[in-house]
Amino acid sequence: MNGRTVQIPVEWLMADVGCLISLGSKAILMDRKELQQRRKKFHVDVIRLCEDFPRNAAGFEMAKQLISSAGSVGANYRASVRAKSSADFVYKIELVLEEADESHYWLEVVKEAGLQSGSELDRLVKEANELTAIFAATDKTSKAK
Repeated sequence: MNGRTVQIPVEWLMADVGCLISLGSKAILMDRKELQQRRKKFHVDVIRLCEDFPRNAAGFEMAKQLISSAGSVGANYRASVRAKSSADFVYKIELVLEEADESHYWLEVVKEAGLQSGSELDRLVKEANELTAIFAATDKTSKAK
């Protein structure tokens, strides 16, 4: 993509049309429903990951924090689709962005603390990073209008 950033119009995320999302050197074409499925899968996969955490204080606290933030990504994105105004949309997307970034943080802590390891954790860290990038771009584009 020649290193250019692709702007994502708010209307594309609020309607059932395709949008092109740029993540560094990678571009993803997805519609609103695909993004909704992706954020829901992220939440379900995080729940499954947390089921294998150690049964101790650290494991329970990490699972609680991570499941909460991953769930908020999906729930707040769902709410953003039903925004009453552009300002309401921006507010809700900022919540989604904050929760996606928090999920990324908790996944990194899980990895560094050795509570879990493996390819599934690595995939979820990558997915949280990509979701954060998607919603950061959405937030930036929404504010530019």
